[in-house]
Amino acid sequence: MIGLMSDSHDNLPAIRQAVEIFNRVGCSLVIHAGDVVAPFAARELRNLRCPVKAVFGNCDGEKEGLATIFREFGQIVAGPLVFSHGHLRFYVSHYPLEQPPAEAEVVVFGHTHRAQVNRDGNLVVVNPGEVCGWVKGVSTVALLDPATLVVDIIPL
Repeated sequence: MIGLMSDSHDNLPAIRQAVEIFNRVGCSLVIHAGDVVAPFAARELRNLRCPVKAVFGNCDGEKEGLATIFREFGQIVAGPLVFSHGHLRFYVSHYPLEQPPAEAEVVVFGHTHRAQVNRDGNLVVVNPGEVCGWVKGVSTVALLDPATLVVDIIPL
């Protein structure tokens, strides 16, 4: 499984719940689509039992501090982040895309705080929603099965 999250906005209890879920299902990777916000919140992600790949969001002001923390367990970069994990090609951006790149098989984004999953042929586009729960009123993450490309939105 691959864990997907976005828009944590320093909500430590919700981040801890997300980490617990991802560890319980045995995620091989967690992707964060931006807006962790502060380094103290990023430290909670150290408790994951897998690497984390992340992009900065518009509210991630302490980029240097976040990058320092992330180096312990993964990476955080200015998006977009393009990489392969297993047989899948990922494209991660904090912002929604008008036109996903042709080589992408899984696109993950955040920013809107609204959970959604769209399919177009072999392309899966996912916004896991907001971990923080402060904008839409519900805290969510997503789980992606890399074998089937089935995505489940999980309330925290």
